[in-house]
Amino acid sequence: MATNNFTTTLLVEQTPAEVFNAINNVRGWWSEEIEGSTDKPNAEWTYHYEDVHRCKIKIREFVADKKVVWLVLDNYFSFTEDKNEWKGNTIVFDITEKDGKTELQFTQVGLVPEYECYDICQNAWTTYIQKSLYSLITTGKGQPNSKDKANADFSTIILVNQTPEEVYNAINNVAAWWQGEIKGSTNKLNDEFEYRMQDIHFSKQKVIDLVPNETIAWVITDSSLNFVSDKTEWTGTKIIFEISEINNKTQVRFTHRGLVPDFECYNGCSNGWNMLIQQSLFSLITTGKGKKIF
Repeated sequence: MATNNFTTTLLVEQTPAEVFNAINNVRGWWSEEIEGSTDKPNAEWTYHYEDVHRCKIKIREFVADKKVVWLVLDNYFSFTEDKNEWKGNTIVFDITEKDGKTELQFTQVGLVPEYECYDICQNAWTTYIQKSLYSLITTGKGQPNSKDKANADFSTIILVNQTPEEVYNAINNVAAWWQGEIKGSTNKLNDEFEYRMQDIHFSKQKVIDLVPNETIAWVITDSSLNFVSDKTEWTGTKIIFEISEINNKTQVRFTHRGLVPDFECYNGCSNGWNMLIQQSLFSLITTGKGKKIF
């Protein structure tokens, strides 16, 4: 396999049979919103995440306790110019025994850095494999996307090679990744700062939780969104960053608590947050420079 295809590996104490069975329980680690059979040769099934991502997958190889290969028959992304970027890719799970343990190597053949979706997709896959599938294999319970979206707060995850301290410092450097005009201090408990994007969005945040290298939380004390009926939809909501170490990497789980699908601004705000976290904050952490989005 070409070295520039995205790949990630995990090592567990469980048997190859247990790993094989967990992989094929796709609803148990990727998403509860899957339609079709995921554990039979030649089966076809569909995955979808809100209006952001849809794909149709066929199981092309199915070798008990050794290998599973999926072929992406169709794909749609809402956030890329080429909506079909995954189409024709193969997703490979190779299972081998290694020093009394079981190694799983995940590879998406065709998911390469030239893809517009690469940063977002590789971050998402690393989390699904290294955290959710790993948890399903080792504890019997994964962390898939939930089917119950009606009351779900918006959340997204990134995974980086930098230390928790570097991640923590980058998040607190708000002006370097949240694009717009920032006024006020952003890195001490009880600090208050204002964000403004032209006449489109104004919000005032107060820092209510700071645990170095672990947690950052803001409460929105005032807001004005000019593109929705209720201009103050954000007021009273909370923005939370949870930092943790996973397999020698650092994960950031971003949650906008209170930003739910019932909000009129949900689609626009969730897409905006996705780009800011997955692209601008990710770039600031990994390269030292945020990425211009808007």
